[in-house]
Amino acid sequence: MLLLDHLWIVLALPLAGAAINGLLGKRWPQSAVNAVGVGSVSLAFLSVAELVREFSALPVEQIPWVKSYFPWITAGTFHVDFSLRVDQLSIVMLLTVSFVGLLIHIYSTGYMAHEGGYYRFFSYLNLFMFFMLTLVMAANIVVMFVGWEGVGLCSYLLIGFWFLKKSAADAGKKAFIVTRLGDFGFTVGILLLFWTFGSVDFGVIFGKAAGMPAESMAQAGILTSICLLLFTGAIGKSAQLPLYVWLPDAMEGPTPVSALIHAATMVTAGVYMVARMNPLFSRAPIAMLAVAIVGAATALYSATIGLTQRDIKKVLAYSTVSQLGYMFLACGVGAYGAGIFHLMTHAFFKGLLFLAAGSVIHAMGGEQDMLKMGGLRKKIPVTFWTMLIATLAITGFPPFAGFFSKDEILFSAYAGPYANKILWGVGLIAAVLTSFYMFRLVFLTFFGSPRFDEKTVHVHESPKNMLAPLVILAILSTIGGWFAAPKFWGGQDFFHGYLQPVFAGVDKLAPAPELAEEALHSLELQLSGAAVLVALIGFFVAWWMYIRKPEAPANLARSLHGLYTLVVNKYYVDEIYAAVIVRPFLWLSTNVLWHVVDEGLIDGTVNGAGHLARRAGGELREIQSGNARSYASWVVIGAVGVTVMLVVIWIRMVR
Repeated sequence: MLLLDHLWIVLALPLAGAAINGLLGKRWPQSAVNAVGVGSVSLAFLSVAELVREFSALPVEQIPWVKSYFPWITAGTFHVDFSLRVDQLSIVMLLTVSFVGLLIHIYSTGYMAHEGGYYRFFSYLNLFMFFMLTLVMAANIVVMFVGWEGVGLCSYLLIGFWFLKKSAADAGKKAFIVTRLGDFGFTVGILLLFWTFGSVDFGVIFGKAAGMPAESMAQAGILTSICLLLFTGAIGKSAQLPLYVWLPDAMEGPTPVSALIHAATMVTAGVYMVARMNPLFSRAPIAMLAVAIVGAATALYSATIGLTQRDIKKVLAYSTVSQLGYMFLACGVGAYGAGIFHLMTHAFFKGLLFLAAGSVIHAMGGEQDMLKMGGLRKKIPVTFWTMLIATLAITGFPPFAGFFSKDEILFSAYAGPYANKILWGVGLIAAVLTSFYMFRLVFLTFFGSPRFDEKTVHVHESPKNMLAPLVILAILSTIGGWFAAPKFWGGQDFFHGYLQPVFAGVDKLAPAPELAEEALHSLELQLSGAAVLVALIGFFVAWWMYIRKPEAPANLARSLHGLYTLVVNKYYVDEIYAAVIVRPFLWLSTNVLWHVVDEGLIDGTVNGAGHLARRAGGELREIQSGNARSYASWVVIGAVGVTVMLVVIWIRMVR
């Protein structure tokens, strides 16, 4: 049996794990829950590995491989099959999601070991894996939308896992509501997509789009409208300006949730969707520019907030928002391969950063404030070294993974087919800020003297089932960039070569490079040097402020009190949203929709009809008095009335 003919097995395994643990896990010991939860994801990863082996043997003419299993929705000309698709892009995503997801499941067996609702947690994790794999393997945008909404549901469940904690419950609701705002635009985009192409299947859409002329910057057309609407959904799901506000609050969930959903997989769904729809976006330059501008602005904006945060997970949350901005910047300048490459390397080092942060929190007995840490380097050495590797990767130091992927994005922004040097400059500034706040995190957490009571806080290294995923992700964060590293030395770029068939149409639309190959290679080396230089600047500034002159941050905060207050309060965006949007809508819903429309109009109509019927019944009831003399009177009155009516009719007939 070929797995290519039964792609549904990859989805069925984590779904079965979610159902079994959700229905039966409450009565089981943790070992049984682990066997089902981790075992189902392990089997899913092995299935993906077999799928990759079979896919690599397919002839070129059979790629992409699409399997339709049954008709799902039929209404007039609207027809949707439950069909799955495998090509080079989905293979990269399947490997990333299933492997990183497996490591986080293993990590969770240690991190969540003493928490209530253990079976429920793994049921949610498995359900999330099912929806994320559905999103990645979908052969049409409606099936993708099921996965898209499903990961949003699981995000709500996992962020609010500790539902008795008000801040966690509020964060879950906030994530669900904010992402729904973007999903409204996404839904309209799907409808417009069907109206334009008469189908929701990717193969049909891309085939028809290939025959359409590219739009221009001077005039927006239907493709621009579709792409901007779809991108609205990506803004919500991938936490870009202005709908990023849910992701930092999502840190209220357990740390493995932060690593799985908000670093490695779910938040990258928007990037994957834009890359998947590249035949449309590449013909809509206005939409591409919008993607690039939003990505660059988000990368810089979020990096500035990360400079002043004290909560170790909040720093990483704003870092995630910033790195997602880099991915959209890449897609917006036509470097889809670079965006997906950074998506993959980011899954390695950001997943590692969150898991290492969880290990720190575990060692500190739940403490998350970096100003109450310090001196942990020798107490938890494995956690320290793995987090240091992840920090070197995200800040772009060679030869770690982030160096190659971030270099590719910045180079494409500067000298690619759709280059924009202003956006390149914004990306470079964001890079120096990233280096500063990440090394600030390392220095505050692991260096200096302990800023906690060592008598009450017994710092200890995490158990092996938490450390093993850290080590594996540290290795991937070190070597993961070498899939594309040969390009740096003028060799063959294996990663981009593998994805080239998916993005082949982009090259045909792109203008020819103005520089020769050798000149481009020389320019890339120079730009890489600039990127490494700004990373070094960020490192040395953080070292000087937090190691050499530890009093400098407080002095700087006092001298720049207004600016510092603005940044440390995250530009008061949540407060502005609350004042401009939340409270007015709450007043409207309470005083108008509830009291006037619901209570006054709807309830008033229903209750009024009931009161009228009751009153009429009461009046009619008086007729039934039980008095025979009264009944005789009514009979006489009736007889007289009928007689009078008959006489009147007879007189009119005679005339």
